[in-house]
Amino acid sequence: MLRLGIVLLLSIFGWSAQSQTITILIDPGHGGSDPGHESINTSHKSEKELNLIIAKKFGTYLTEKLSNVTVLYTRTDDSFPSLDDRVDMANSKKVDYFISIHCNGSPNTGIHGTESHVHSMTSRKSVKLAKEFEKEFGGKAGRKSRGVKDTDDREHSLQVLKFTEMTSVLVECGFLTNETEANYLNSTYGQDILASALFRGMRTYLQEEHPAIQFTKTSTPAATASETSSTTSTSSTYTVQIMSSKEPIETTATSFKKLDKTVVREKIAETGYKYRYVVGSFTTKEAAEDYKDEVRQKGFPDAIVITKKKT
Repeated sequence: MLRLGIVLLLSIFGWSAQSQTITILIDPGHGGSDPGHESINTSHKSEKELNLIIAKKFGTYLTEKLSNVTVLYTRTDDSFPSLDDRVDMANSKKVDYFISIHCNGSPNTGIHGTESHVHSMTSRKSVKLAKEFEKEFGGKAGRKSRGVKDTDDREHSLQVLKFTEMTSVLVECGFLTNETEANYLNSTYGQDILASALFRGMRTYLQEEHPAIQFTKTSTPAATASETSSTTSTSSTYTVQIMSSKEPIETTATSFKKLDKTVVREKIAETGYKYRYVVGSFTTKEAAEDYKDEVRQKGFPDAIVITKKKT
């Protein structure tokens, strides 16, 4: 009777026994001495590096765009937590969701596309979340979705899916053994698209599975009208300056063709180094920093991130 009375009170006042904060543990696969799959292009990043980049971008989207979500990582650097460590962290911290980020590989270099793995097709919630990821990959992200796979499809189990006690999905973001897909995975653009697809899939799933939780971020009531006007009319974007010169260089120069984005020449002075060459437009400094590193590897060691104001 006492329990029934408590339940009735919770119902009357609109309270829920459900936690109002969701915790997501993101697991960038491999790391340390285990590079994972590697591209046939030796200038490309290994799987362990790409997993970490995409995982952090995914986590950033979640924390910046959603309320009542806590994001944890099994690693944030080039370390290697064992599979036992990853499982133990998920279970001991009693997280709500475990998402493992990987890139795929195959002896058949023609194979490409994304996959989302679960332990068993009987795991309703895991399958539902995996389907949301693949829906986003195959939809707005424009990738080839190879669908949801389980132990029967793989013909072996995955420890991080079998022994974690919460809704768990392992995502394969593409095949590093496919030349075209490896190029995409190694581009900042591709990494952003994949991370945003993961975010949209996770957001849709959370909103449907936890209707009592407010995930949409609301504006701060204390903001004044002038502050609101300033925020909406002026904002910062980031770009990467790859070099400067005293005399103008054509942006169609051979050296610029190494880059996957359009180079723009800007005149910044009347004497000395009058021109600078910038590439890309990024809404977050993290994305710009990632692309700066990519640009440096392609022969522009002096590349830096600069902030540009737009109105």
